Amino acid sequence: MKHISLILTALLLGMVATAQEPLFSSSELPNMRRFLPPPPDTASAAFQYDKAQYRWGLEQRNDSARRALATQDAEWSVDYMCRIMGGAMGITLSKEATPSIYAMLTAGIFTADHVSETAKAHYMRIRPYMYFHEPTLAPWDEEELSHNGSYPSGHTILGWTTALLLTEVAPEHADTILARGYMYGQSRVIAGFHWQSDVDAGRLAASAAVARLHADKCFLKLMKKARREYKKLTK
Repeated sequence: MKHISLILTALLLGMVATAQEPLFSSSELPNMRRFLPPPPDTASAAFQYDKAQYRWGLEQRNDSARRALATQDAEWSVDYMCRIMGGAMGITLSKEATPSIYAMLTAGIFTADHVSETAKAHYMRIRPYMYFHEPTLAPWDEEELSHNGSYPSGHTILGWTTALLLTEVAPEHADTILARGYMYGQSRVIAGFHWQSDVDAGRLAASAAVARLHADKCFLKLMKKARREYKKLTK
């Protein structure tokens, strides 16, 4: 019976990762409306900073390399996170090459992503490209995201969640991992899809979600396997 239980547990962990389902419901995650303030009022000094950062983002587009990176960073996927973070870690991250790390990231990412649900739906903040009536770096996303609230930034939650989780896996590469995660969030300002305050709130929301993940036994098992796999790869 014990062996059967272990097999079922292993299968369950695999199903969670491959099915891209959260480990627990959004109601079990911290509620952003309770631990973070609302987005800045349009008459506030904070919103003036948001507008200044929007102009900063436009200036960044003049750098062809940063413009190209911000355009690429419009992609939201576990596989893209693996590609860019693998470079920061100096290894190949993928479902095939690092199945345990991939499983941990998939479970963590698809759980943390739900931390933004209540705030996005409640505030329905208008996005910068809609406010200024100006094009973004990813026009193919404009129509869909026009119906999705800007606060907080979901891409930033993805990037910062990934960075925090992989810092645990490879602490010796923490600086490069976190730097890339930070850049991924700033790409949303440069691309014109988010205000700076959306991105800042996204990092705080991701940090809260990752802290909550560490109270989940299933996730801790996945993290343990991910760290063990990384150690084997880098010996």
